[in-house]
Amino acid sequence: MKYRRMSIEIESPEQFGYGNIRCNLTESSVTDLRMDELGLHLGSLPLAYTDHMGKRELRELIATEGAGLATQDVIVTAGAAAALFIVATSLLDASSRMVVMRPNYATNIETPRAIGCDISFLNLEFERGYSFDAERLAALVQPGTRLISVTTPHNPTGVTMSKADLLAAIALAEKNGCYLLVDETYREMNFAGPTPLAASLSPRCISVASLSKSYGLPGIRIGWIITRDRELQETFLAAKEQICICNSVVDEEIAAHVLAQKGRILPPILRRSRQAFDQVKAWMSRQQDLEWVEPSGGVVCFPRIKTGSGVVVDDFYRILNGKYSTFVGPGHWFEMERRHMRIGYGWPKPAELTEGLQNITRALEEAKG
Repeated sequence: MKYRRMSIEIESPEQFGYGNIRCNLTESSVTDLRMDELGLHLGSLPLAYTDHMGKRELRELIATEGAGLATQDVIVTAGAAAALFIVATSLLDASSRMVVMRPNYATNIETPRAIGCDISFLNLEFERGYSFDAERLAALVQPGTRLISVTTPHNPTGVTMSKADLLAAIALAEKNGCYLLVDETYREMNFAGPTPLAASLSPRCISVASLSKSYGLPGIRIGWIITRDRELQETFLAAKEQICICNSVVDEEIAAHVLAQKGRILPPILRRSRQAFDQVKAWMSRQQDLEWVEPSGGVVCFPRIKTGSGVVVDDFYRILNGKYSTFVGPGHWFEMERRHMRIGYGWPKPAELTEGLQNITRALEEAKG
């Protein structure tokens, strides 16, 4: 493994210091929940080792999301990041091949890159609406391909795959004897309603998700891997045990409580997120220097500065960050040109989002050469 730090982590708000940012539009999650909002009292909870696969009641709640899934199909992990690491290191080595969407959440690319495997990129293009193309994917799958990695709703674009898209990707995986990894952390935030949980559709599918993004719980580090392939699940469990043995009993207790209260907790989050999206959509309609592919899910969008707008990109970021103390996710976080920017609209409070969007408009105008 050849590790290197990722720009998205080096330049993250938690590393820069939240107190140094006035308008934080970098986050890819909803507003963080607080313990006092949950009505949970841990009382005399034993601070002991837990079931290595994860708290049974938590796994039961996760499994109910997919038709035909069982509790033993779920392994709880330390966030989706750990799940992605486990999948990559279990399936890939320096002699294997994979296909992955790009742009993407950095871990989906950087861990396979650290392993040294042969990576082919299913590049999503602005001009094609960042849409999934099964024919383009089929052309990238070669003998020796062990893993296809897709994300829906997509981070950073907010574009979603349809059920038909998922089934086409599954058919390719089944035909070629490889696995399909679906990072579906935002599945419940699909504007048209959730697509089926991918792991429920085929034993060749691996679903990865977490409570970090859609539930505002990144601090408890709870994610999961779901697969109906028993032999593969045993390998994933072996990897988890060698990395961390089990999860935090406190984190799992909080996660189980939240999912048990999903009917109360999630609907207001979804309402606030859609209101924030409507605000961003209205703002984008007034922008002369930006263009976008309108998202269909999640809480992020990925507009770009128009060619010929006269905006000097480096000056834009310098003014936005330095003068207005406003931050977005620059394109290089996702191996794209810096004229792209990820705007997270689910995390900031309404006033902060309003001010942040206004500051982007101001910085664009002031950065014109």
